Amino acid sequence: MKSTVHIVVNGRVQGVYFRANTQKQAIALGLTGYVRNMESGEVEIVCTGESSGIEALIQWCHKGPLLAKVLSVKVSQLAVDTGFIDFEIR
Repeated sequence: MKSTVHIVVNGRVQGVYFRANTQKQAIALGLTGYVRNMESGEVEIVCTGESSGIEALIQWCHKGPLLAKVLSVKVSQLAVDTGFIDFEIR
């Protein structure tokens, strides 16, 4: 079953290739959506896909790439968005 989630990752997550690595993970998991840096210093992810892929991405977000230091990951459900074609960095 497909779902869409909004994820906000807090910590040392900008300038450590978090977005690029998130995109690689999401594509490998068959997810669509986007990742972007926020002015607050957090990283925002919106993704749509199968529940198992989303759960795997959420688990990955708790660690992130090698240089990241994740302090928190907030996840909320959204209405399913079928408008995404791929997973992009914004």
